[in-house]
Amino acid sequence: FEDSFNQLSSKTASQLKGKLSVVFQGEDGVDAGGLTREWYTIIAREIFNPNYALFIPAATHNVFQPNPNSFVNSETHLQYFRFVGRVVGKAIYDGHLMDARFTRSFYQHILGKELSYKDIEAVDPEYYKNLEWMLSNSIDGVLDLTFSTEIEHFGETRIIDLKEGGRDVPVTDANKKEYVKLVAQMKMTKAIEEQTSSFLEGFYEVLDKNLISMFDASELELLISGLNEIDVSDLRSNTEYFGYSSNSVQIQWFWRALNSFDNDMTARLVQFVTGTAKVPLEGFSALEGMNGPQKFNIHKAPKNDRLLPSAHTCFNQLDLPEYSTYGVLKDRLVLALKEGSEGFGFA
Repeated sequence: FEDSFNQLSSKTASQLKGKLSVVFQGEDGVDAGGLTREWYTIIAREIFNPNYALFIPAATHNVFQPNPNSFVNSETHLQYFRFVGRVVGKAIYDGHLMDARFTRSFYQHILGKELSYKDIEAVDPEYYKNLEWMLSNSIDGVLDLTFSTEIEHFGETRIIDLKEGGRDVPVTDANKKEYVKLVAQMKMTKAIEEQTSSFLEGFYEVLDKNLISMFDASELELLISGLNEIDVSDLRSNTEYFGYSSNSVQIQWFWRALNSFDNDMTARLVQFVTGTAKVPLEGFSALEGMNGPQKFNIHKAPKNDRLLPSAHTCFNQLDLPEYSTYGVLKDRLVLALKEGSEGFGFA
């Protein structure tokens, strides 16, 4: 990691776009492509090495996001993020795949797209539950909150205003949507602003930002990490049902729809529910959730043809409304998988 960092950090943007030739110290061999692939594999592993403290696993442990406390390990941590951005950008530029899976919110940062407060579920599911409860219930006289939040910095607790004078502004039913928007922005954007900016500086030294902005988060993940060939029969054999049974007509329609999808759309479904399109080497029986092994599971949602399916990636959970026809179910499912970023807003 350090050797590669030192080598690539001295390269100009135009030099980075040239052919990469890898030589491992103490080893003979001409790089005809195999050494480069091996190098990307090793670098991807080191990027997420906890000893470097650059990235931390999200709640599902399958995907990663920048560590807001990355400074604890090195004064050059932001230079490391620029290096990582260069490496990931170079991999895309050269058509090499990396085993590097990030949170949906970080893909949105790369693409320059706004986030929804719902994206915080993959990062901190308990906090997301608290925000959802706030939005669904009256908090006047119940919660004593202000437009501020606490952060830990070298063991010291600091109060950060979410807006000017925020620590003196109480959160009420009238302004709680604004609070949720601002606190989510703080946790998912401002807390890692320096790390993200440094990553993007390196990333866009290699790639054209206008071209990358054409992709959505799902497509960007596949561009970086590639596409697994997804075995739908294995997924079906390792799915649990709550409120439905394997014989429920909506479940039969669901699998019928899934079998009609191409591999790209199936990957979107897996990503939508689990947070990543990557399937464990052992298959879907080895799926992990925030609390350990957690199978893909489908929960019955209220009967309403206007509702879209929703997901809880920390639990590999799909909430599937009790649709009236196969056509409605497939249309709603496809729309949910293809819809763009909600932005920081509320329906």
